[in-house]
Amino acid sequence: MNQISYKRHRFPAEIIQQAVWLYCRFTLSFRDVEALLAERGIDISYESVRYWVLKFGAAYARKMRRRRPRPDDYWHLDEMFVSIRGKRMYLWRAVDSEGEVLDILVQARRNKKAALKLMRKLLKKQGFAPSTVTTDKLRTYGAAFRDLGLTAHHETGQYKNNRAENSHQPVRRRERKMQGFKSPGSVQRFLAIHSVVYNLFNTQRHLISRKTNRQFRDEAHAQWRNVALAT
Repeated sequence: MNQISYKRHRFPAEIIQQAVWLYCRFTLSFRDVEALLAERGIDISYESVRYWVLKFGAAYARKMRRRRPRPDDYWHLDEMFVSIRGKRMYLWRAVDSEGEVLDILVQARRNKKAALKLMRKLLKKQGFAPSTVTTDKLRTYGAAFRDLGLTAHHETGQYKNNRAENSHQPVRRRERKMQGFKSPGSVQRFLAIHSVVYNLFNTQRHLISRKTNRQFRDEAHAQWRNVALAT
């Protein structure tokens, strides 16, 4: 298990944690985070923020994934296109019925091979097969399920996959803020962190009372502080 250590860093762990949280939690640029911390009297460069996100963000995400409860067995799959340096790529995404992001995979194709790669990764990571899978009407999903011998009920009805389609919105906002993604590898690394942080702080405010929302928010912040502790 990789341990988190803040040794040989000029700034204390609390500032590093705050910088990573600001960048991953909100639609901010590295320079935005630099400006917000400067207002609080913390003089750092945006390059330091970028380094901290790459180094510590991935470590935080790994610890949070291990602590997340098992998702439900009703999965929604969808794909959206992204332009990376002028090349059309596809962002494949899987969420459960509560909007929990299960996995994200950047691929160059929108065919059966790509769908198989996503499903194999999902089944290996989750450790169980879904009972129901909802997708759009792309035929490659059905072909991939048959190759895997997946017996889950497959739904493709209109509007039934809104859960997955709506989950693309935070990524679109981030894409605009970053003025486009720079490479498939950087997109995959960032979204692997972003999705875990999104899961932690996504309390679905419109479905719960203010008191319950405050409780969930406090629990999320407590878990964030806990995973960011040096070990």
